[in-house]
Amino acid sequence: MSLTEENYLKAIFHLINDEQTVTINEMSKFLNVKMPSVNNMMKKFAEKKWVIYESYKPLKITASGIKQSALVVRKHRLTEMFLVQTMNFGWENVHEIAEQVEHIQSEIFFDKMDEILNYPKTDPHGEPIPDKDGNIIARDLLKLSSCKVGDKVTFAAVTVSDDDFLSYLNSKKLELGQEIEILEIENYDHSMTVLLNGDSTVLSQIVCDRILVKA
Repeated sequence: MSLTEENYLKAIFHLINDEQTVTINEMSKFLNVKMPSVNNMMKKFAEKKWVIYESYKPLKITASGIKQSALVVRKHRLTEMFLVQTMNFGWENVHEIAEQVEHIQSEIFFDKMDEILNYPKTDPHGEPIPDKDGNIIARDLLKLSSCKVGDKVTFAAVTVSDDDFLSYLNSKKLELGQEIEILEIENYDHSMTVLLNGDSTVLSQIVCDRILVKA
């Protein structure tokens, strides 16, 4: 499988909806690739039975296509976890490295990584790691911004993992597994005053939208 094919599969993983479909336009925007190029690749995917391709209709992703896309993401997320847990990288520094490592084609390489990590269920950002069959354990998480005053929740994941955002969370000493208590919600801009490690701090609505918690 080529690097380009894996990048398209990863895009499918992130874009697929509940009807198991993705549009050519969504793929084009996500990958910053022109639509004719996406069309050509999806015709190749149709030959491999990863998608059902019909002109001017959303792509229907087959069970095989869903599995293949999850396995690419599995390699990426396992690598991120390995870099953090075993090599002591910060969670804000692993994405670009994982982007390179994920294209290694040796299955046994990632199986060994999984074994060394003791088969983690989530990556350093709290996102689920697909298993060897491409299955993902569903979790019931909600955005911090949907919580109300008085709620006590546990920081479980982030919806975006760009360096700037994760560095911001580091500056607030916010880590996965921490308890967050909502003390106040500002009516005007919906920013939250929360209690972390015994100290209160203010988080903007944008930040609260990007933090996933469990009750």
